[in-house]
Amino acid sequence: MATMTNPAHSRTSLFPPLVAATFVTALMAGIAADIVWEVWARGITPFLVGGPLQPAALVQGVFGFSNWALAELIHAVVGVVFYPLGYLFIARPIQRAVIPALPWWVTALAYGVGLWIFALYIMAHLFANQPPFLGFIPLTWASLAGHLLFALTLGAVVKARRV
Repeated sequence: MATMTNPAHSRTSLFPPLVAATFVTALMAGIAADIVWEVWARGITPFLVGGPLQPAALVQGVFGFSNWALAELIHAVVGVVFYPLGYLFIARPIQRAVIPALPWWVTALAYGVGLWIFALYIMAHLFANQPPFLGFIPLTWASLAGHLLFALTLGAVVKARRV
């Protein structure tokens, strides 16, 4: 059975092992990345663009409800649980199959761009009827930076845990 710290596993398989340690790593990476996102979105972004990033507002627009706490919870669960699993089981396997020698941080940055496109084009534009990428206002670029920081943190934790 391959273990999380087995370097041979990462060279021979596109996917991480389906063991508890992989899912613990995903959760740890998601928590760390979400903390970085929140510091950026609510602590730093307001000084740069005049207001915080508020993904709960997007969640409300997509699903058509007014419960702010539920929208915050949905965004947190997506960031802590689903985005890390997407990185481990979609982004990295694609990268390993297509460009195996690509550094982890390039894969992470590409994943961050993908998350940003998903948030501001697919969800905001196609589902919540906002302009594509919110019309490329300053908040758009703060969102890009936040998604890049999120994904870099995610990738760094996964790398450090040797999954």
